[in-house]
Amino acid sequence: MSFKNIAVFFLSYGYILFIGLSSAVFFLIALIVFLLTFFFDRRRIILSLFSSFWASVYIWCMPAWSVNIIGRQKMDMKKSYVIVSNHQSQLDILVAFYLFFPFRWVSKAEVFLLPFIGWNMILNGHVKLKRGDKHSIKKMIAQCEDLLSKNISVIIFPEGTRSKTGILKPFKPGAFILAKKMKKPILPLVINNTKNALPKHSLRIQGRHHIEVKVLDEIPYTVFEHMEIEHISDMVRARIAAHVQEHMALDTFSGSRTL
Repeated sequence: MSFKNIAVFFLSYGYILFIGLSSAVFFLIALIVFLLTFFFDRRRIILSLFSSFWASVYIWCMPAWSVNIIGRQKMDMKKSYVIVSNHQSQLDILVAFYLFFPFRWVSKAEVFLLPFIGWNMILNGHVKLKRGDKHSIKKMIAQCEDLLSKNISVIIFPEGTRSKTGILKPFKPGAFILAKKMKKPILPLVINNTKNALPKHSLRIQGRHHIEVKVLDEIPYTVFEHMEIEHISDMVRARIAAHVQEHMALDTFSGSRTL
């Protein structure tokens, strides 16, 4: 094994160990924040922002990663959105927290079982989903509707799973049905360069990666009020794809071939 591979091994597993040990401390703090703010912070904004800090620590302490946020000023904390984003890596969750904006995830049920991190998701009121379970899907939709009615934003990966190539998968309709029913604006996010920073089905960290999170303009309810769900999905997917680097590279390649 080369020195480089040994260094990558210790960096990757040392980082995981750090996350595991520090999560116990952060969870205790989160529990205290939850108890102290429960009666006056019904939207759990303070707890949500603390969770953003917790997640951001794991970005700040990783020298191989840097995160640049573009368009954060477009997010209004007084409003609530159905936030939709492309999905390339497990790292997407960390970098979305880096926005320091209160929201609730729709996440697979298994994540809630993780010690400390999963328990913190329960404290924050994130939404649990069992894939393929119709009862769970129905319950998830009801929870999201309740959150939005209380002016709490919900973030969903409409692809449903991570893309290995970075090219967007077809969008599932759930987020758009939700936005239309609750008459909430859709806020598209674009995440670039997480695919190789932490590849799918891998915990191996290697190379330097400059990650970008771009907040696009919100799409008001009045824009899609009379549109079919499929057309809303296609519109949002096109807006996100226009800023995803893999799609931009495809467009450039197609254009050069045309010329």
